[in-house]
Amino acid sequence: MKKEVFLEFDHVSKQYKDFLAVNDLSFKVYEGDIFGFLGPNGAGKSTSIRMTLSLIKPTSGNITLLGKNIVNEREETLAQVGALIEKPDFYPYLTAQKNLEILGKISGVGNLTAKIDEVLELVGLTERRESKVKTYSQGMKQRLGIAQTLLHDPKLIILDEPANGLDPQGQVDMRELIVRINKERGITVIISSHILNEVEQICNRMVIINKGKSMVEGNVSELLTGSRMKVSYVTDDNQRTLELLANSDFKQFVTGIEKEKLTLLIEHENIPELNNFLSNEGVKVYSIEPIRSLEEYFISMTK
Repeated sequence: MKKEVFLEFDHVSKQYKDFLAVNDLSFKVYEGDIFGFLGPNGAGKSTSIRMTLSLIKPTSGNITLLGKNIVNEREETLAQVGALIEKPDFYPYLTAQKNLEILGKISGVGNLTAKIDEVLELVGLTERRESKVKTYSQGMKQRLGIAQTLLHDPKLIILDEPANGLDPQGQVDMRELIVRINKERGITVIISSHILNEVEQICNRMVIINKGKSMVEGNVSELLTGSRMKVSYVTDDNQRTLELLANSDFKQFVTGIEKEKLTLLIEHENIPELNNFLSNEGVKVYSIEPIRSLEEYFISMTK
């Protein structure tokens, strides 16, 4: 079943006097995606998020949410979106419960008491609801921030660096929470993050932008097994295989032996030819595995 386009940037640009922050940017987020929004510092990510939230207007192009233009139908589109930008900001000397009550009333959330119970249970903070926020760890504050974004039942949430400043266990907990929100609540999620391992583990689609432009967009797993990739071979004699390759036309692809595996950086279409060469030389190949990481792919797209 074809998924509905949830959010679309259509040739969007943003000009600040002499600085072009976003340059003819186009990409699509589909319903149900956990979508990675990646780019180096200064790529235009923050500007794009601010435009999505109608905090600033695009200079040209269109941004639509569920087919509605976010500039022309601002109030209706914003009602569908929750966002956690940078670090969550709460009243430190008030409890989590009181903070959500205040924020919920400001946002006009109906049936607020029940909704607070629901979101605190979802993010795992029910037992700490009466604790002052100043006693919370950074991970707990991040989870409370996500609870806040969910108060008005958004269809899309935007998370800017949700695992920033968290210890390894906190990062795992955050990934699990995001996946649970997406799967159990059917909420589409956009993650802007510099922690590439996080994106690689939980995002199904992504866009990489650089200098305000889209460099590549698509399915994460397909992009990582694209044209040039790092591959590991396990053979019956890795050292002999390495020597054979060093004296062949394939020597340019060899990167060495890592953890008893022969590694190569090779174009996808050259792999069958390489396999034929090894077979003709009497080499037994036990396994071939792509080991390209999102970090390597990101660097190749933005350097």
